[in-house]
Amino acid sequence: MSKPDQPANAAQPTPSPKTLILGGGPAGLYFGLLLKLARPDADVTILERNRAGDTFGWGVVFNDQTISNLMDADPVSAHTIYSEFNHWDDVEVHFKGTVTRAGGFGFIGIGRKRLLNILQDRCREVGVKLVFEHPFEDVEEEIARHQPDLVIAADGLNSRTRQKYAATYRPDIDVRHNRFVWLGVKHKYDAFTFDFQQTPHGWFQAHIYQFDAETSTFIVETPEHVWKAAGLEDMSQEDGIAYCEHLFQGILNGQKLLSNAAHLRGSAIWIKFPRVITKEWVHWEEFGARRVPIVLMGDAAHTAHYSIGSGTKLAFEDAISLVGHLKRKDFALEPALEAYVAERSVEVLKIQNAARNSTEWFEHVERYAALPPAQFAYSLLTRSQRISHENLRERDAEYLGGVESWVAEQSGLPAPDKTGKPLPPMLTPYTLRDVTLKNRIVMSPMAVYSAQGGLPNDFHLVHLGARALGGAGLIFTEMTCVLPEGRITPGCAGLWSDAQRDAWKRIVDFVHGQGAKVAIQLGHAGAKGSTRRAWDGTDLPLTDPAEPNWPLMSASEQQYLDGISQKSSAMTRADMETVKEAFVDATRRADEAGFDWLELHCAHGYLLSSFISPLTNRRTDEYGGSLEHRLRYPLEVFQAIRAVWPPEKPISVRISAHDWVEGGITPDDAVQIARLFKEAGADMIDCSSGQVSKKEQPVYGRMYQTPFADRIRNEAGIPTIAVGNIYEADHVNSIISSGRADLCAIARPHLSNPFWTLHETAKLGFAAQDWPKPYWAGQQQLERNLEREKQMQQAQAGADAALARMKAELEGSV
Repeated sequence: MSKPDQPANAAQPTPSPKTLILGGGPAGLYFGLLLKLARPDADVTILERNRAGDTFGWGVVFNDQTISNLMDADPVSAHTIYSEFNHWDDVEVHFKGTVTRAGGFGFIGIGRKRLLNILQDRCREVGVKLVFEHPFEDVEEEIARHQPDLVIAADGLNSRTRQKYAATYRPDIDVRHNRFVWLGVKHKYDAFTFDFQQTPHGWFQAHIYQFDAETSTFIVETPEHVWKAAGLEDMSQEDGIAYCEHLFQGILNGQKLLSNAAHLRGSAIWIKFPRVITKEWVHWEEFGARRVPIVLMGDAAHTAHYSIGSGTKLAFEDAISLVGHLKRKDFALEPALEAYVAERSVEVLKIQNAARNSTEWFEHVERYAALPPAQFAYSLLTRSQRISHENLRERDAEYLGGVESWVAEQSGLPAPDKTGKPLPPMLTPYTLRDVTLKNRIVMSPMAVYSAQGGLPNDFHLVHLGARALGGAGLIFTEMTCVLPEGRITPGCAGLWSDAQRDAWKRIVDFVHGQGAKVAIQLGHAGAKGSTRRAWDGTDLPLTDPAEPNWPLMSASEQQYLDGISQKSSAMTRADMETVKEAFVDATRRADEAGFDWLELHCAHGYLLSSFISPLTNRRTDEYGGSLEHRLRYPLEVFQAIRAVWPPEKPISVRISAHDWVEGGITPDDAVQIARLFKEAGADMIDCSSGQVSKKEQPVYGRMYQTPFADRIRNEAGIPTIAVGNIYEADHVNSIISSGRADLCAIARPHLSNPFWTLHETAKLGFAAQDWPKPYWAGQQQLERNLEREKQMQQAQAGADAALARMKAELEGSV
């Protein structure tokens, strides 16, 4: 019989799933708590192999956003946790005797043991069953014993559940290169502190943060080869800790380092971080007529490096997400789990990508050790690419103003403009040989396929001239071909004749009239030539009799598109001499046309690139084999053009720093390639990647090729151009300030907006950038519109903040 206030045919809610949680860490405890809050009738049991007071960590770090999420999920436990947090706002970087401090980071620290105790007490309060000292050796035995509808495998980094069902979860575990040790110290630090110490063996670094009234976590980290060279591999635990005390005595203020790993012997306290990714998070196991989902959560499903402090954050957010989806799906398991995995896998991947960037930064401190302390600290703060230049301004405008003033000073330019604002790094000048660019923005070379018989025309004048009017400091031509048969398409521009030289001179003169410098990129298409214009079919061979194919050549015989492209022949020595002379002739004409800068195209699978990559060079003579031999011909061409190009003008070289194909060029190779071109006289490396093989599998993202420019600049010691999905002033300012590159090439954004530089500068609120005088009225209107948008955003932010305060006050009164 139905209740009086409920229709007889009302749908009954899905029963809450009987839940077994394996693991009593943050993920398991918090999920059990939230599920019980969502469905008080739920039967929730947590099994934990250790005692209630056991923990093997020191402190846990969150940011302000994490505590906000906890407040929304369970205000009671969140207020308890928040009341015991130690708060700090600043980061300090100690490096080579200098201390750099930046604020606005909003860190919160708490002891791991205290956090677990708070969550345990809250779980007991709401009725979650906690079973300690219960080793769950066999998941299926526990399922048979407890008969759950849902199993949460929150059994940590070394998850036995993940191992048991590895065929389903498909874990990918990458053990990183550095050795690190978790220690503590009875000393209070009022900032999240990084301390770097150089030894005869290499660099060590400490990550230090307070987590209770008197104790701080003290993580010491170093590359494994440095760890071994220092003798730590063979030291006792006591001697290893004493070594660290001596090394970091300046920051320890006479305090001893503490270990809570007495159960480990010798150097076993020094471990490596395993990055865990699982392809699937849910395994369905058959138990008679029942199917039970076993769901990975927290470190069992994924890990993120401690240098961005996200392990516990991710665990909490996993729990919040799954309970949220269970509530939204009326506790129906299959749709809730599908939604949970779809949401969390994307969010976790973002964090793991940032963590990977951060991990690699700390693994290669030696790479950045030559940077000035101000730039070193900025590089550290922005290492994950989650914190950008403008984000730093929001956090600590005074600190960032100091960085911008420093960058301006290094450029030899006074910092403030007429408004008193420091000069944005993207607008600082840059000098290479005797050529000075007015800013760091480069219009990237992009093929436009609009020439007739290799002759540039009015389209090129307008196309390149408009970008010069738009504020870029250096305007690149498309790849300009040194021979007719070196073109990609019939629409590609060339420089094999005096008529072409004269046509280019008209364009160069116009660009110079707008205050920009202009560069020519010389190249030869090789096996990727004799194709249609991009809009008629990228890389497809010519078929129109009016534009017949021409013969192709490359380092070795190849076919770029298997079964489709025209086959190229392997270059003979005579071919190589002919092409080299064509590059020399084109170089002379480029100088006569007035170009300021020359770039040799050795990337993307074109002719010179085909010699460099082992994917396309299968020669058995002196131009094949080792990397040094494969580079022999490109270096011969480079040296020949350097000999005729004026010494006061720079030459850059574009390379593919990664083929994105197994067996192809790697970033390690790219550093060596850059070194060899530097020795030959190159002034700068333009760091692109890919397009050598159709088998490539690049990993795209914001500024995804910038790490190549970073490595080459800071390991090979040669200036670089960063390219690839750089589309905001914020990106450019971050790259320049951190020393990841010296110039930034903007490609597709320049196609859609010739005035990209001026518009992005206006968005920064920097009014001192000169616009072409005929466009003055447009500048004024744009700046007014941007100021209006800014005021509206500030008003909305103020309203949102007021609502948040009201909500917090109401929660506090409850």
